Amino acid sequence: MDNEQALQQFKTAIYQNNYDDFDVIELGLFLLESGDFQQRWDVAKLFPQVGEKIIEPLLIILENENIETEYRWFVARILSEFNDLKVIIPFTKLLQTTEEEEILNVVAEGLTKMGNSAVKSLEILLQRDEYSRLLAVKALAQIRHSDTIKPLLTVVDDYNPEIRAIALECLGSFHHKPLIFILINALSDPVYSVRKEAIIALGMQSKLATEFNLVTHLKPLLYDINLEICQQTALALGRIKTDEAIEELSIVLQKKTTPIELKKEVIKALSWTELPQALIYLKQTLFTDDLEICKIIIDLLGNQKRETVRNQSSEILEDFLLSNNPISQEPKIKQKMAVAFGELGNQTAISCLKKLSHDSNKSVKLHAVSGLKKNEH
Repeated sequence: MDNEQALQQFKTAIYQNNYDDFDVIELGLFLLESGDFQQRWDVAKLFPQVGEKIIEPLLIILENENIETEYRWFVARILSEFNDLKVIIPFTKLLQTTEEEEILNVVAEGLTKMGNSAVKSLEILLQRDEYSRLLAVKALAQIRHSDTIKPLLTVVDDYNPEIRAIALECLGSFHHKPLIFILINALSDPVYSVRKEAIIALGMQSKLATEFNLVTHLKPLLYDINLEICQQTALALGRIKTDEAIEELSIVLQKKTTPIELKKEVIKALSWTELPQALIYLKQTLFTDDLEICKIIIDLLGNQKRETVRNQSSEILEDFLLSNNPISQEPKIKQKMAVAFGELGNQTAISCLKKLSHDSNKSVKLHAVSGLKKNEH
């Protein structure tokens, strides 16, 4: 029997509701394995009508990474039509294990499509053993539906820190005021990965920063024992953008005891705010710090998007270029400034580029000329 005959026989069985005949399953699997794209597509549209009996054989195919990707992609599409724990859990596992983008996409879409109807099934798993709870919370985090909030709240105090962290990361994506208290409480979690997710989530709640006094809650974590926590806190404060947040970041930046890796994140955070006061603090650091820090600040000043701070950035860089600071005369620093001036492109920047185009260093001169050409009108 060739594929076309097999497809017609398969369709006839489906249209006649003859699902009890196991030849239908065998025909469907045969066509999914050997058919062309159109034949596979036709089978995938009809196969779910056969019912739950096809789940197990299809899962065997889906979980075998030695099988052709397109074949498994169609299998995943068919399985995504079933809102069943037997499908939800394997889909969740695949999200953690497979590196095949095509499979990842259809599995993720499948979980999302199951949506709130899958949540009830996953709530059952949250009441079971630790392994089941972990799988369930990963699936709930993938679904990202408001119906997941209630079940996720049941595991924010789970004794497994991985479960707590996943739950917080997901909850942080919902802008619900009652969740802020949950996130604030998690800032004192003994496990750094949980604190980290709480910090990131709070950093996304800038509109609620004043109402919930988020800066006061976050600033102690700028001095956490874990450097990554300090860095994430700096970035969160940069997203919040209030005067108080900027002030706390400047204090850390000015401390001589602040690790260089934390200074880099603080500088990035201040730059993100795109606010004049933040740039003033960057200017102070530009004139006092080392070569590596200077390069980072120059790059960030050159990438400012708001017109008001673009002009301020040009003026800061001009002051630095014309200063007697030894670092400002380093060829690599002048090259960086030429690139930044080229990006900024305002009157001050053009004036500085003309000056740099006569620099004695050939590379500086070339960067300056390139910046001038970029801004020709």
